[in-house]
Amino acid sequence: MKVYVDGKYYDKEDAKISVFDHGLLYGDGVFEGIRAYKGKIFKCDEHIRRLYDSARAIWLTVPMSEEQMAVALHATLEVNKLKDAYIRLVVTRGKGDLGLDPRKCPKATVIIIADSIALYPEEFYEKGLEVITTATRRIPPDCLSPRVKSLNYLNNIMAKIEGIQAGCMEVIMLNRSGYVAECSADNIFMLRDGRLFTPPLEAGALGGITRNTVLELARGAGYETQEPNLTLYDLYTADEVFLTGTAAEVMPVVKIDGRVIADGKPGQATRDLRKRFMKLVGR
Repeated sequence: MKVYVDGKYYDKEDAKISVFDHGLLYGDGVFEGIRAYKGKIFKCDEHIRRLYDSARAIWLTVPMSEEQMAVALHATLEVNKLKDAYIRLVVTRGKGDLGLDPRKCPKATVIIIADSIALYPEEFYEKGLEVITTATRRIPPDCLSPRVKSLNYLNNIMAKIEGIQAGCMEVIMLNRSGYVAECSADNIFMLRDGRLFTPPLEAGALGGITRNTVLELARGAGYETQEPNLTLYDLYTADEVFLTGTAAEVMPVVKIDGRVIADGKPGQATRDLRKRFMKLVGR
Protein backbone atom coordinates (compact mmCIF):
# COMPACT_ATOMS: atom_id res chain seq x y z
CA MET A 1 0.00 0.00 0.00
CA LYS A 2 1.18 3.51 -0.90
CA VAL A 3 -0.08 6.38 1.26
CA TYR A 4 -0.19 9.97 0.04
CA VAL A 5 1.20 12.49 2.55
CA ASP A 6 1.65 16.08 1.42
CA GLY A 7 2.35 15.31 -2.20
CA LYS A 8 4.54 12.23 -1.78
CA TYR A 9 3.81 8.51 -1.57
CA TYR A 10 5.12 6.35 1.23
CA ASP A 11 4.89 2.67 2.05
CA LYS A 12 2.30 2.00 4.73
CA GLU A 13 4.96 1.43 7.40
CA ASP A 14 6.74 4.70 6.52
CA ALA A 15 3.69 6.98 6.28
CA LYS A 16 4.07 9.24 9.32
CA ILE A 17 3.08 12.64 10.70
CA SER A 18 4.55 14.66 13.55
CA VAL A 19 3.47 13.93 17.12
CA PHE A 20 2.91 17.70 17.30
CA ASP A 21 0.29 17.59 14.55
CA HIS A 22 -2.92 19.06 15.97
CA GLY A 23 -4.93 16.37 14.20
CA LEU A 24 -3.33 13.92 16.64
CA LEU A 25 -3.18 16.19 19.68
CA TYR A 26 -6.68 17.64 19.47
CA GLY A 27 -8.62 15.93 16.68
CA ASP A 28 -8.30 19.23 14.83
CA GLY A 29 -8.99 18.48 11.20
CA VAL A 30 -11.55 17.16 8.74
CA PHE A 31 -11.95 14.02 6.67
CA GLU A 32 -14.02 12.23 4.05
CA GLY A 33 -14.75 8.55 3.52
CA ILE A 34 -15.14 7.93 -0.22
CA ARG A 35 -15.91 4.90 -2.38
CA ALA A 36 -14.52 3.94 -5.73
CA TYR A 37 -16.38 1.53 -8.01
CA LYS A 38 -14.69 0.00 -11.06
CA GLY A 39 -11.90 2.55 -10.85
CA LYS A 40 -14.25 5.55 -10.70
CA ILE A 41 -14.62 7.69 -7.58
CA PHE A 42 -18.28 7.93 -6.61
CA LYS A 43 -19.56 11.51 -6.18
CA CYS A 44 -16.00 12.82 -6.13
CA ASP A 45 -16.97 16.48 -6.56
CA GLU A 46 -19.56 16.30 -3.76
CA HIS A 47 -17.07 14.74 -1.35
CA ILE A 48 -14.41 17.32 -2.14
CA ARG A 49 -16.88 20.17 -1.79
CA ARG A 50 -18.02 18.87 1.61
CA LEU A 51 -14.41 18.54 2.76
CA TYR A 52 -13.59 22.12 1.79
CA ASP A 53 -16.82 23.38 3.37
CA SER A 54 -15.91 21.57 6.61
CA ALA A 55 -12.44 23.10 6.45
CA ARG A 56 -13.77 26.61 5.93
CA ALA A 57 -16.17 26.16 8.82
CA ILE A 58 -13.28 25.45 11.22
CA TRP A 59 -10.94 28.13 9.78
CA LEU A 60 -8.65 25.57 8.16
CA THR A 61 -6.91 26.32 4.87
CA VAL A 62 -6.44 23.29 2.62
CA PRO A 63 -3.04 23.77 0.92
CA MET A 64 -4.22 22.77 -2.55
CA SER A 65 -7.12 23.55 -4.86
CA GLU A 66 -10.20 21.37 -5.25
CA GLU A 67 -9.02 20.43 -8.73
CA GLN A 68 -5.60 19.40 -7.41
CA MET A 69 -7.29 17.35 -4.70
CA ALA A 70 -9.35 15.46 -7.27
CA VAL A 71 -6.18 14.65 -9.23
CA ALA A 72 -4.46 13.41 -6.06
CA LEU A 73 -7.41 11.17 -5.18
CA HIS A 74 -7.43 9.51 -8.61
CA ALA A 75 -3.64 9.21 -8.63
CA THR A 76 -3.68 7.44 -5.26
CA LEU A 77 -6.13 4.89 -6.64
CA GLU A 78 -3.90 4.31 -9.66
CA VAL A 79 -0.70 4.04 -7.62
CA ASN A 80 -2.32 1.33 -5.51
CA LYS A 81 -3.84 -0.37 -8.58
CA LEU A 82 -7.31 -0.38 -7.01
CA LYS A 83 -10.68 -0.50 -8.76
CA ASP A 84 -13.18 -1.12 -5.96
CA ALA A 85 -11.86 0.70 -2.92
CA TYR A 86 -12.44 2.81 0.15
CA ILE A 87 -10.58 6.11 0.23
CA ARG A 88 -9.90 8.04 3.43
CA LEU A 89 -9.06 11.69 2.75
CA VAL A 90 -7.76 13.54 5.81
CA VAL A 91 -6.71 17.15 6.29
CA THR A 92 -5.23 17.95 9.69
CA ARG A 93 -4.39 21.36 11.13
CA GLY A 94 -0.75 20.39 10.79
CA LYS A 95 2.32 20.57 12.98
CA GLY A 96 2.18 23.12 15.81
CA ASP A 97 3.01 23.36 19.49
CA LEU A 98 1.26 21.96 22.57
CA GLY A 99 -1.15 24.88 22.75
CA LEU A 100 -4.58 25.14 21.16
CA ASP A 101 -3.81 28.16 18.97
CA PRO A 102 -4.30 27.06 15.33
CA ARG A 103 -2.16 29.98 14.17
CA LYS A 104 0.85 28.06 15.49
CA CYS A 105 0.25 25.47 12.74
CA PRO A 106 1.60 27.14 9.58
CA LYS A 107 0.49 24.48 7.09
CA ALA A 108 -2.17 21.78 7.04
CA THR A 109 -1.28 18.14 6.42
CA VAL A 110 -3.05 16.24 3.60
CA ILE A 111 -3.26 12.45 3.80
CA ILE A 112 -4.94 10.07 1.32
CA ILE A 113 -5.28 6.36 2.08
CA ALA A 114 -6.79 3.96 -0.45
CA ASP A 115 -7.48 0.36 0.46
CA SER A 116 -9.70 -2.56 -0.44
CA ILE A 117 -13.18 -2.03 0.95
CA ALA A 118 -14.32 -4.25 3.82
CA LEU A 119 -18.00 -4.70 3.03
CA TYR A 120 -20.74 -5.86 5.32
CA PRO A 121 -21.31 -9.60 4.79
CA GLU A 122 -23.97 -10.25 2.13
CA GLU A 123 -26.14 -12.03 4.69
CA PHE A 124 -26.91 -8.71 6.41
CA TYR A 125 -28.34 -7.30 3.18
CA GLU A 126 -30.51 -10.39 2.89
CA LYS A 127 -31.54 -10.72 6.54
CA GLY A 128 -31.10 -7.17 7.86
CA LEU A 129 -29.40 -5.68 10.92
CA GLU A 130 -30.45 -5.59 14.55
CA VAL A 131 -29.62 -2.26 16.21
CA ILE A 132 -30.07 -0.59 19.58
CA THR A 133 -30.50 2.97 20.80
CA THR A 134 -27.55 4.29 22.77
CA ALA A 135 -27.49 6.33 25.96
CA THR A 136 -24.81 8.51 24.34
CA ARG A 137 -26.56 11.54 22.88
CA ARG A 138 -25.50 13.33 19.71
CA ILE A 139 -23.55 16.55 20.23
CA PRO A 140 -26.10 19.39 19.82
CA PRO A 141 -25.83 21.28 16.50
CA ASP A 142 -25.64 24.57 18.41
CA CYS A 143 -22.43 23.29 20.03
CA LEU A 144 -20.80 21.75 16.96
CA SER A 145 -22.46 21.48 13.57
CA PRO A 146 -22.81 17.87 12.38
CA ARG A 147 -22.11 19.22 8.89
CA VAL A 148 -18.47 19.56 9.93
CA LYS A 149 -17.01 16.10 9.37
CA SER A 150 -14.21 16.51 11.88
CA LEU A 151 -11.49 14.19 13.11
CA ASN A 152 -12.93 14.35 16.63
CA TYR A 153 -15.25 11.33 16.44
CA LEU A 154 -15.29 10.47 20.14
CA ASN A 155 -19.04 11.11 20.38
CA ASN A 156 -19.67 8.47 17.72
CA ILE A 157 -17.06 6.11 19.15
CA MET A 158 -18.70 6.17 22.59
CA ALA A 159 -21.99 5.22 20.95
CA LYS A 160 -20.26 2.51 18.91
CA ILE A 161 -18.82 1.01 22.12
CA GLU A 162 -22.35 0.60 23.48
CA GLY A 163 -23.27 -1.27 20.32
CA ILE A 164 -20.24 -3.54 20.57
CA GLN A 165 -21.11 -4.36 24.16
CA ALA A 166 -24.65 -5.22 23.08
CA GLY A 167 -23.47 -7.35 20.15
CA CYS A 168 -24.79 -4.92 17.50
CA MET A 169 -22.90 -3.64 14.46
CA GLU A 170 -24.67 -0.27 14.46
CA VAL A 171 -26.57 1.94 16.91
CA ILE A 172 -29.08 4.79 16.83
CA MET A 173 -28.19 8.11 18.44
CA LEU A 174 -30.76 10.59 19.75
CA ASN A 175 -30.25 14.31 20.26
CA ARG A 176 -30.76 15.98 23.62
CA SER A 177 -34.42 16.63 22.76
CA GLY A 178 -35.01 12.90 22.30
CA TYR A 179 -35.35 13.01 18.53
CA VAL A 180 -33.53 10.58 16.25
CA ALA A 181 -30.32 12.12 14.88
CA GLU A 182 -28.35 9.43 13.06
CA CYS A 183 -26.38 6.26 13.69
CA SER A 184 -22.76 6.05 14.80
CA ALA A 185 -21.55 5.92 11.19
CA ASP A 186 -24.69 5.99 9.04
CA ASN A 187 -27.82 7.97 8.29
CA ILE A 188 -31.19 6.38 9.01
CA PHE A 189 -34.43 6.19 6.99
CA MET A 190 -37.90 4.83 7.66
CA LEU A 191 -40.91 4.10 5.47
CA ARG A 192 -44.51 4.46 6.64
CA ASP A 193 -47.59 4.21 4.41
CA GLY A 194 -45.51 4.58 1.28
CA ARG A 195 -43.73 7.75 2.45
CA LEU A 196 -40.00 7.92 3.10
CA PHE A 197 -38.69 9.83 6.12
CA THR A 198 -35.21 10.72 7.37
CA PRO A 199 -34.16 13.07 10.20
CA PRO A 200 -33.38 16.66 9.27
CA LEU A 201 -29.83 17.95 9.48
CA GLU A 202 -30.93 20.23 12.31
CA ALA A 203 -31.59 17.15 14.46
CA GLY A 204 -27.86 16.36 14.41
CA ALA A 205 -27.60 14.32 11.22
CA LEU A 206 -24.65 14.48 8.87
CA GLY A 207 -25.58 15.49 5.35
CA GLY A 208 -24.40 12.15 4.01
CA ILE A 209 -23.48 11.80 0.33
CA THR A 210 -25.23 8.42 0.20
CA ARG A 211 -28.18 9.89 2.12
CA ASN A 212 -28.59 12.62 -0.48
CA THR A 213 -28.18 10.15 -3.33
CA VAL A 214 -30.89 7.86 -1.94
CA LEU A 215 -33.25 10.82 -1.48
CA GLU A 216 -32.72 11.74 -5.14
CA LEU A 217 -33.28 8.16 -6.27
CA ALA A 218 -36.41 7.86 -4.14
CA ARG A 219 -37.94 11.05 -5.52
CA GLY A 220 -37.10 9.95 -9.05
CA ALA A 221 -38.87 6.65 -8.38
CA GLY A 222 -42.02 8.42 -7.18
CA TYR A 223 -41.59 8.10 -3.40
CA GLU A 224 -42.79 11.01 -1.30
CA THR A 225 -39.89 12.08 0.91
CA GLN A 226 -39.95 14.18 4.08
CA GLU A 227 -37.36 15.24 6.67
CA PRO A 228 -39.27 15.76 9.94
CA ASN A 229 -38.13 15.20 13.51
CA LEU A 230 -38.53 11.50 14.25
CA THR A 231 -38.94 9.71 17.58
CA LEU A 232 -38.20 6.14 18.56
CA TYR A 233 -41.95 5.52 18.43
CA ASP A 234 -41.85 6.39 14.73
CA LEU A 235 -39.06 3.87 14.13
CA TYR A 236 -40.66 1.15 16.25
CA THR A 237 -43.92 1.42 14.27
CA ALA A 238 -42.37 1.90 10.82
CA ASP A 239 -43.13 -0.37 7.87
CA GLU A 240 -39.42 -0.43 6.96
CA VAL A 241 -36.16 0.99 8.32
CA PHE A 242 -32.79 1.13 6.61
CA LEU A 243 -29.39 2.79 6.92
CA THR A 244 -27.28 4.58 4.34
CA GLY A 245 -23.55 5.26 4.33
CA THR A 246 -20.36 5.04 2.31
CA ALA A 247 -19.58 1.52 3.53
CA ALA A 248 -23.12 0.34 4.26
CA GLU A 249 -24.61 1.69 1.00
CA VAL A 250 -28.27 0.77 1.68
CA MET A 251 -28.61 -1.58 4.66
CA PRO A 252 -31.97 -2.93 5.96
CA VAL A 253 -32.79 -2.87 9.67
CA VAL A 254 -35.18 -5.51 10.98
CA LYS A 255 -35.03 -5.06 14.75
CA ILE A 256 -34.59 -2.00 17.00
CA ASP A 257 -34.18 -2.31 20.77
CA GLY A 258 -35.62 -5.82 20.58
CA ARG A 259 -38.69 -4.68 18.64
CA VAL A 260 -39.22 -6.40 15.29
CA ILE A 261 -39.82 -3.99 12.42
CA ALA A 262 -42.91 -5.04 10.44
CA ASP A 263 -42.43 -8.74 9.59
CA GLY A 264 -38.74 -8.81 10.52
CA LYS A 265 -37.51 -8.96 6.93
CA PRO A 266 -36.02 -6.35 4.59
CA GLY A 267 -38.93 -4.53 2.98
CA GLN A 268 -39.79 -4.08 -0.66
CA ALA A 269 -38.94 -0.36 -0.75
CA THR A 270 -35.57 -1.01 0.90
CA ARG A 271 -34.74 -3.67 -1.65
CA ASP A 272 -35.94 -1.42 -4.46
CA LEU A 273 -33.82 1.54 -3.35
CA ARG A 274 -30.77 -0.63 -2.80
CA LYS A 275 -31.20 -2.04 -6.30
CA ARG A 276 -31.46 1.46 -7.73
CA PHE A 277 -28.39 2.60 -5.79
CA MET A 278 -26.29 -0.37 -6.95
CA LYS A 279 -27.41 0.23 -10.53
CA LEU A 280 -26.28 3.85 -10.20
CA VAL A 281 -22.82 3.02 -8.85
CA GLY A 282 -22.53 0.26 -11.43
CA ARG A 283 -22.69 2.92 -14.13
